[in-house]
Amino acid sequence: MKRKWEERLKKVEELASYYERHPLPTVYRPRLSQPFHPSPVWKIFSRQAEAFNYVKTCKEDVHVFALEKNTECGQRFYLVTTYKELWFYYTKGYKTSLMHCYEVIPEKDACKLYFDLEFYKPANPGADGKSMVAKLIELVSQKLKELYDVNCSAEDVLNLDSSTDEKFSRHLIFLPQKTIFKDNVHVGNFVRTVLQPAIRLMETKAAAAVIPEEAGHVFQCCAEAVGLDGSLTNLTAVKDASKDWPAIVHKTKDMEMSHQGENFDFSFLIVNGKEGNKQLFVDLGVYTKNRNFRMYKSSKAGKNVILKIAEDNKFIPSCEKDVSLEEAYFLSSLICNIRYVSFVLTDSMEGYQGSPYPEIDNFVCSLVNKDGIQGGIRQWNYFSLKEILVYNISGYRWCENIGRAHKSNNIMILVDLKNEIWYQKCHDPVCREQNFKSQSLPLPPGICLPSLFKEEEDYTVVDEREDTEEKVKPHSNASDLTESLSQDFLLSDSEWENASDDACFLEAAEDVELAEAANDSLNYAIEEIPDEALLAALRK
Repeated sequence: MKRKWEERLKKVEELASYYERHPLPTVYRPRLSQPFHPSPVWKIFSRQAEAFNYVKTCKEDVHVFALEKNTECGQRFYLVTTYKELWFYYTKGYKTSLMHCYEVIPEKDACKLYFDLEFYKPANPGADGKSMVAKLIELVSQKLKELYDVNCSAEDVLNLDSSTDEKFSRHLIFLPQKTIFKDNVHVGNFVRTVLQPAIRLMETKAAAAVIPEEAGHVFQCCAEAVGLDGSLTNLTAVKDASKDWPAIVHKTKDMEMSHQGENFDFSFLIVNGKEGNKQLFVDLGVYTKNRNFRMYKSSKAGKNVILKIAEDNKFIPSCEKDVSLEEAYFLSSLICNIRYVSFVLTDSMEGYQGSPYPEIDNFVCSLVNKDGIQGGIRQWNYFSLKEILVYNISGYRWCENIGRAHKSNNIMILVDLKNEIWYQKCHDPVCREQNFKSQSLPLPPGICLPSLFKEEEDYTVVDEREDTEEKVKPHSNASDLTESLSQDFLLSDSEWENASDDACFLEAAEDVELAEAANDSLNYAIEEIPDEALLAALRK
């Protein structure tokens, strides 16, 4: 009996010793004291498309991450989870697959301005990497101010370093207050625009030098890839009416950059490649769709050098409640972590742009300012052939279809001036799929005036890309109207908070109006403007 007891005791001691050396990993579980933490979601997929399809069906705010296996072929699989749960396991070291983790930047999703910088040290013995980074930050900040009136400095740029003895390597994530880009294609357009003088300088040097045919071919491909015309048509900064965020989206006229930065030395942006060819310090290949961008504290498969905070980094994130400094750095480093940033903002109505019908604007505002909720008008659009005003609403998400407020997708209020009624539609994909339209209600008699219906007689509403002159009624609020017509229409909340809905923005408003005009002989129930048309107009 004594021997058996000693054997059992020995086994228990061995188990205790083992678990001291190999403690059981804790599992992510939201606590009752932290109801704002998302529910557990941890799904692995072998294909990226499958991961994105799952994201569409998931109720939680999940994202796609690429995990690289430590193999010669560099095979990747795709994880769907929340930022909170990923960080929980990311720092514990329980899952070795997270050592080589990449953020997948979804096509058409809003994102931050980011850069991938590198050069080979043996080929550039005199290059001062830190100085080059500082100059680039200064240049980009200058262009953000010049083109979009966005203030930025080195204190607004997260500087991550993964340099080795052989290669200088940095990631820069620009975090100027309340500023994002519509998607990474627009980021790429902006970066190429800023770098046009360097590209031209590289072209000039290449043309003047006698270089091997192979090196010339390498340069030629690079030059063609970035485009040397110096003009872009899809960049601008517009105000987010509800949150006062400049969202960098379209430019309503070509930005001719041939004379930009005349007093700026761009030669630091040109470095020698590993094979001796000339190339840019900035990698222009990281702005493609569904790009995999290596994450903070991750290394490449087969490598031990992680992305860490650079010695010359000047950005310090603000820490929310129950968020450590390290987690704040992690969240700041995520290119598509827009919701986290916007979560702490208030729905300020600064920068509100009214339509030519202030009486109707006031009525719509009264609809979305009730029950303690301060909603407002983010943007408006007018379908002249149908005489329908479409108001994109911010801050108010109540939907008649589901009997409650949507969690992330906003609503639209449509005012039919011809039939003197108004109704609600949604940006929510499910409501759109059901072709949901709320019950039509009459407009108050006081705003159903014939004078409100004569826009085409009193105004010539044009896009800035046209040369037509705007004509404003003498008794209208000229300053407000001019300001509202001088900008492209603002981003919808659906684009801002759920940019995956961008696929619905397929047609131009003019084409929609012509198509709808062909059905004028049909009754009103059939004359509905399709959701695609509404969203296309709001996107413009």
